[in-house]
Amino acid sequence: MAALSAVAAVMTLGLTRPPAAAAEPPSVPGVQSAPTRISTLADGLTTPWGISFLRGHKAALVTERDTAVVWRVALNGAKTKVGTVPNAVWSEATQDKGGLLGVAVSPTWNGTTDQDVFFMETTSEDNRVVRMKFDGTRLSDYTAILTGITRDSQHNGGKIAFGPDGYLYVTTGDASQKKLAQDKTSLNGKILRITKNGAAAPGNPFGTRVYSYGHRNPQGLAWDSAGQLWSTEIGAETWDELNLVRPGRNYGWPTCEGSCSVAGMTNPKMVWEPDEGGVPAQIAVVDDVIYASTLSGRRLWRIPIDSTGEDVGPATAHYNGVYGRLRALAKVPGADQMWLGTSDRGNEDDVLLKVSVD
Repeated sequence: MAALSAVAAVMTLGLTRPPAAAAEPPSVPGVQSAPTRISTLADGLTTPWGISFLRGHKAALVTERDTAVVWRVALNGAKTKVGTVPNAVWSEATQDKGGLLGVAVSPTWNGTTDQDVFFMETTSEDNRVVRMKFDGTRLSDYTAILTGITRDSQHNGGKIAFGPDGYLYVTTGDASQKKLAQDKTSLNGKILRITKNGAAAPGNPFGTRVYSYGHRNPQGLAWDSAGQLWSTEIGAETWDELNLVRPGRNYGWPTCEGSCSVAGMTNPKMVWEPDEGGVPAQIAVVDDVIYASTLSGRRLWRIPIDSTGEDVGPATAHYNGVYGRLRALAKVPGADQMWLGTSDRGNEDDVLLKVSVD
């Protein structure tokens, strides 16, 4: 696809070029909520990758990509190491983007009758989804529930999250093998939907674990108030994407990067140029506004879902360059707040930030 200017690309999707915002942007009366306050919640972290809140919402589990360490972080920022996930491999020498990636706490976790927590990790052999037990104090009982997802030094996906339907959704990258994204028999270049035992969830469009396909490197998952799934995807050299994900749909890669007119391909709702505020990592939805963290973009995007519920309005950028690369992102249940993690600052130099939305 011929490269377009960033302005032209977003205008074709009904947007205007998103302006950069100040580090502490004011709220705007009469419109959907926006970030108003930000503060450091916890420090001393090394590349936090995933955040998942424990039932009861008084704490979350936070993963570190490079160390395979899992922290329990309380709402006041107090953090306690609860263990590591076996077999996770990360290599600084090769700039490997694998390691310990996403985390998802069982929706019915209570620390006693249900202690299940789930992780996605890159091992020396593959990417895999594993289940462990967490009693509120420590991790135990490692069990791999889905193995054989082709690993790569870059395109591993890695986000996992339970949907409103109670099933586990998993993003997988194409492992730098483009053809895998269009191969519906492959686990790579997909969003998967599985049970807690790793089997295909009932009702999946192809009767397999595959929920959607044609993805390059999806890393964000979040649901809006209508139960619709949104995902961010890291593109190649032209466009990164925000997608509204429907079961069985083909999101185009590698035939399309960004919007195209090829029959059977589903176009994104928004695109970014990788070098112009892009490389989106994770997303959260607050009051039907999508927030996207970015790595190279080093900012938090605010993208309101429009009145149709199936498109988005003009986007704005917050904290442009203030905190560096941003990755881990999650809404605090029951509060108009998000936790946002810096990334790749160095050993124990990353922080979790608390962002209030009014």
